[in-house]
Amino acid sequence: MLLAAPRGYCAGVERAIITVEEALKRFGPPVYVRKQIVHNTFVVDDLTRRGAVFVEELDEVPDGSLVVFSAHGVSPAVKEEAGLRGLRTIDATCPLVTKVHKEAARMAEAGYEIVLIGHAEHEEVEGTLGEAPDRIQVVDPARPQEATTGGSGRVTWLSQTTLAVDETMRAVADLRERFPGLVDPPSDDICYASQNRQEAVTRIAPRCELVIVVGSANSSNSQRLVEVALNAGADAAYLVDRAADADEGWLSGVETVGVSSGASVPEGLVGELLDWLAARGYADVESVTLTEETLTFSLPPELRSSRDPR
Repeated sequence: MLLAAPRGYCAGVERAIITVEEALKRFGPPVYVRKQIVHNTFVVDDLTRRGAVFVEELDEVPDGSLVVFSAHGVSPAVKEEAGLRGLRTIDATCPLVTKVHKEAARMAEAGYEIVLIGHAEHEEVEGTLGEAPDRIQVVDPARPQEATTGGSGRVTWLSQTTLAVDETMRAVADLRERFPGLVDPPSDDICYASQNRQEAVTRIAPRCELVIVVGSANSSNSQRLVEVALNAGADAAYLVDRAADADEGWLSGVETVGVSSGASVPEGLVGELLDWLAARGYADVESVTLTEETLTFSLPPELRSSRDPR
């Protein structure tokens, strides 16, 4: 068995989860969270048991309550609504997503039309779009030909941070053919953790008949790892929330299994899968490490001081 590294929690996910945990400790339950704090069923269920209340929209939050914004970010309109409602807020948006928001606002202010490469239904994309809805159009990475412009000639692109690198670059190449003056963003938007996990899976996949990725179905970066594994040479690849979702039938004729996990997956869930595989004859584990991740993010300011967020 080949175990890819890095895998599991990235710095932004760890920061978001700790934000909810610390808010529960400091202010007590209930702590409301708009959307899932991160896209992992186990994490959401665990925090729910501890007093977090997950809601889809702010109208489900009682006036004056404490609400945490998820790692995926929110639009300025959501923040404005929270202020008008008198809600106490803590913003757990990943700093790398915040960077994209700032790029969108800055480029829109400079007069650019922005092509946002991403999945329209994803919360991160919804939040970024809200920075300049009149200047941004969302284009699926598989369909860049759908991009249009208003004819200004000033076009730039941004991307959802959890996309597959190769697919995004193909979309950008297509956009550049159609819009020769296309301006690149100041820096790569796809987060370091997504890239590292994709490259680690790319390294192990050619040696595996089967790759199993631990991650929830609504996790974009986990879904991309399955696609990357298949594109890199694995005969089959599957996404499982946890070991109980794995199918013994997948193992028929398989000599080498590869394992990885998305950026919002606790390591304990990977351990469960390794135990499940070991019980079925795949006990020898070779760790294949691409790089060591050392990046950390400080907690939101409301949790770095003694004051109640207002």
